[in-house]
Amino acid sequence: MSPYRWLKISDPDRELPHFDEDEDTRVLVSADVALDPLAVKIENAGIPVRRVRYLVEDEEIWGAGPDQGCAELRECHLNRPRTRVRTRRSGAAAEAARRVFDSVWEAQRTADPTTVRSVPVDDVVPAAWAEFYPYPSLNPAQTQAIPEILGNDDNLVVVAPTGAGKTVIGMTAALRAILEQRRKAVWLVPQRSLTDELDRDLNLWRRRGLRIARLSGEHRLDLARLRAADLWVSTTEKFESICRTASLREALDEVGVLIVDEVHLLGDPTRGPVLEGVLARMRDAGSSARLIGLSATVTNSKEIATWLRARLVAIAWRPGRLTWHLPVVAAHPDWNVVEAARTRLAAAITTMVTADGGGVLVFCGSKRSVRLTALVIAASRGADVNRVRLDDADQVHQVCRQVGVGLHYKGWEHRAEAEDAFRARRLDVLVATSTVAAGVNLPARAVVVRDTQMGFGAVDVATVLQMFGRAGRVGTGEPDGWAFLIVDEHEHTQWQARLMSGYTVDSQIQTNLPEQLLSEAVQERVTSRAEADRWWLRTLAHHQGRRGTTPLYQAARFLQQAEMVQDGPGDFVPTELGRLTARLMISPAVGDELRRTLADLPLPTGPEEAERFLVQTLATVVPKLAQATASDAVRPAVARLLASLPPVSEQRSAPAALALGSAPGDLAQAALLAFTGMGASAAEQRHVAGIPSSVAYPVLEEAPRYLHWLGGQGLLGTVHPWCAITAADLNRRIRWRRCGVRRGGGRLLWMLEQMADPVHLDQAVPAMWAAAVSRGHTAPDWPAGRPPAGCVLDERAYANLLRDRVTDYRLSEYPPHAWATGPAGAVVVTWSGPRWRMTQLRRGSAEAPYPEGDVARRGAALFTWRGDYRATNWLSAYSAMESRQA
Repeated sequence: MSPYRWLKISDPDRELPHFDEDEDTRVLVSADVALDPLAVKIENAGIPVRRVRYLVEDEEIWGAGPDQGCAELRECHLNRPRTRVRTRRSGAAAEAARRVFDSVWEAQRTADPTTVRSVPVDDVVPAAWAEFYPYPSLNPAQTQAIPEILGNDDNLVVVAPTGAGKTVIGMTAALRAILEQRRKAVWLVPQRSLTDELDRDLNLWRRRGLRIARLSGEHRLDLARLRAADLWVSTTEKFESICRTASLREALDEVGVLIVDEVHLLGDPTRGPVLEGVLARMRDAGSSARLIGLSATVTNSKEIATWLRARLVAIAWRPGRLTWHLPVVAAHPDWNVVEAARTRLAAAITTMVTADGGGVLVFCGSKRSVRLTALVIAASRGADVNRVRLDDADQVHQVCRQVGVGLHYKGWEHRAEAEDAFRARRLDVLVATSTVAAGVNLPARAVVVRDTQMGFGAVDVATVLQMFGRAGRVGTGEPDGWAFLIVDEHEHTQWQARLMSGYTVDSQIQTNLPEQLLSEAVQERVTSRAEADRWWLRTLAHHQGRRGTTPLYQAARFLQQAEMVQDGPGDFVPTELGRLTARLMISPAVGDELRRTLADLPLPTGPEEAERFLVQTLATVVPKLAQATASDAVRPAVARLLASLPPVSEQRSAPAALALGSAPGDLAQAALLAFTGMGASAAEQRHVAGIPSSVAYPVLEEAPRYLHWLGGQGLLGTVHPWCAITAADLNRRIRWRRCGVRRGGGRLLWMLEQMADPVHLDQAVPAMWAAAVSRGHTAPDWPAGRPPAGCVLDERAYANLLRDRVTDYRLSEYPPHAWATGPAGAVVVTWSGPRWRMTQLRRGSAEAPYPEGDVARRGAALFTWRGDYRATNWLSAYSAMESRQA
C-alpha cells in the first residue's frame, strides 16, 4: 500500500497542508458554496476531490499502510469554539478512520440510487390482490422477496436496508395467509407508535372488506371481534399477553403466518426477551404458523435465519444513499458544558439542513433534552424563549410550533399533532426521544442524534442505526439521507468502529429468564423440568452457544421460591399467583420484590398511611417508576409535595433528604399522590401541586398494571388485605382520574367496568360514572332492578353481576373468629397485625379464625371472585366514595 493522505474539510477557513506527489491524496470537501474556492484550488493542484453535502467533519488521515496510519480530528467548526480541540490517533483507531473515509469516498461516486426499475404489482402477485397494495408498482427489493413468499411455505428472514419497502413484503405474506389459505395473519411491531403507522397503511384493506384488529396497551380487547379478525396488528408484548390468555388459545390455532417487524430487536435488552420467547415457541415443529421476519441489516442474519429454521433473503438494493457523519464537541469535566455544546451543535446542523429545504429529526436522550433542544432551535429561528419555562408544556409547544418546530415523546400531549404536522411538512423540525426511531415513516432529510446516552444508559449501535434509518425515506420524497451522531473527541473512535462493524444480534433472554419460563408454564408448554430443558434447547441463547442449564434451573428455583410455580418431582405447574403475574405481564423479579417489601412494612393505621406505604414501595421498586426523573424546573414542586407529607419510613438517609425531589422514585411518588388525591374539581387540571400532567403521564400509565396485580391478590391471599384493597382502589382512581374519583370510588368504577362495552370502555365508563354520581351513588350497592343506561349486559348477566357484589352479604367479627357470607368462589381473609390467613367460603359462608398475633389490630375482608370486596375497621373507607368534605 502506497503512502496516503486523505482529508475531510468542512471549515471554510481551513488551510491546506503540503501534499507530496508520491502520496495517494484524496480530499472530501463540503458542498457548501463557501468552500467552492477551496475545492477549485485543490482541483487545480491535480488532487482528486469529491464534494459531500452537509459534511461537518474536519479530519486528516495519513500513513504508509493499514496498521501504520495516523488520524487527526478537529472539533466541529459549526460550534465556533475559540480554540478548536485536536485529537490525534494511531493504530486501530486510525485504521477505522481510514475505512470510514474510504466508504464515504466510494459512496460519492455511486450512480443515482433513485433511478429504479419498478415492476407492476400484478406482474408479481395474483392480479386479484393488486387492489390491496398501496402503490401500483414494486421496487427491486420487493420484487426479489415477494416470489420467495409466494413460492413456498418456508419460514423466511428478509434482511434489507432501512426504507427498502419491507412493509409491502409483509403485506404480501399476510395477504397470502388471508386470501389464499383462509387463515389469520398476525403482524408484530415493537412499539405502540408503529401500530398507529401500520394501522393507517391498512385502511385500504378495511375499505376492501378485510377485518383488522389493532392490539396494543392503549386498545381494549373485544374477544368476539378478535376471533373474527383476518389480521391482528399487535405489539409483541400484547401478543404475548394474548398467548397467555386461555380463552384465546383456539384463535391462535387459526394463525397461518406471524410477521415480525424489526426482528433484529431480538438483541434489544428490553424487548428482546419477550420476542425471543414468542419466536422460540412459534418456530417449534408443533406450530403450524409460518414465520416471516423483517430485519434491518445485521451482521449475523444467517445465524438468526438458521435458528428460526428459515431461509435468508438478503437484499442488497438500497433505496437511497445514506451518508453519516460524526461531528465532534470538546470533552469537558463539567457535564453541563458538554451538554450545552451538543445542543448548540444540534441546532447549527438543523439550521444548515433546513436552510436547504430539508426536514430534520433531532433525537435526544431524555424528555428534558427534547424540550431544551427544541427551545434552542426555536430561538435560532427568532422565537423569543426568554420567558418560556421548560416545564410549561403549553408555552413550549406554542413558541416552538410558531417557528416550525415540533416535539415528540411518550406523554407529550401534542405528540400526534406534531407527527402529523411534520409528515405534512407544516413543521420542518421534529425533536424527539426514540419514540419515532423504530419504523415511523416521516419526511426527514436528515437525522441528528444529539446524545450518546439514552435515559440511564449508553445508546447501543442498533438504536443509532435505527435512528439513522429515519433519514432519506424514498416514499416521503427524500431519497437521500444524512445522519449525524454528535460525539466528544473521546467517543469518536469507538463510534466509527461500531458503525462500520454494524449490529450483531445477541440473545437477551437470560436477562429476564424467569418471566419467559413462567409464560411457557402458564401456556402448559413446560410442565416439567424435562420440558423446560427441551424449551431451552429451542432458544436463540442456546443456539448461540450458551449450553449450560444453570440459569434455567436458577430461574425455576426462583419461581418456586416466589410462589409462582409448584415445582415437585416431575411437575412444573403455575400457581394462581403465577398465572396472574404472567397474564398482566409483570416481571416475576419485580413482583416478588414488591410482595417482600410490602410484607416487611408495619400495618398502616389508616388509608392515608396505607396509600403512602403503597405508593412509596411502587415508586422505588418498579424500575420505570424509580427511573422517572423530574426536570430542574419541576423538582422544587416534587420536593415541596414530599416534604409536606409525614414520613412513613426511615429509608431515606440524611444526604438523600437534602436531595428531596431528585432521588429515585421521588417524581413517581409525588405524581401518584398528587393525581390520586386531586378530586373532581381538579380532574382536568394541567398541573396538580405544581407537577405538569405531561410529566406525570408516564408514571400514571405504568403504575395501574402493578396496582391491578396487587389488587387481584386479595382473592388469592398472597398479600395482606390492606395491600390488595388499597391497591384496587388506587388502581381505578388513577386509571379513571379524569372522572375526579375520590377515595373509595374504586368499587363503583369496578361495577361500571363490568357493565360497559369493553371496546368502548374509555368512553362508556366516564359517561356512566357521571350518571351514577349525579344520582347520588358512591358505591355499587343499589337495589336489584333493570340494568342502568349504558349497561351492555343482558338481564341474566346483569343479575349474575349483582349477585357477585358484596352488597347483600355479611361480614361480622366475633373474636376469635370472623363470620362471612358470600357468593360462590368468595374468600374471607382475617388478620392480626401484619399476619393474615385465608379461608374459602363453603356453601355460601365461612367461619374464619384469626391468625395468632396482635389482637388489638384484627380485622377481616371479604373478596369475591369477580373483584368486589368489603373489609372491617379503617379499610371500610374503601367500601364507598368519601364525601367532598372528607
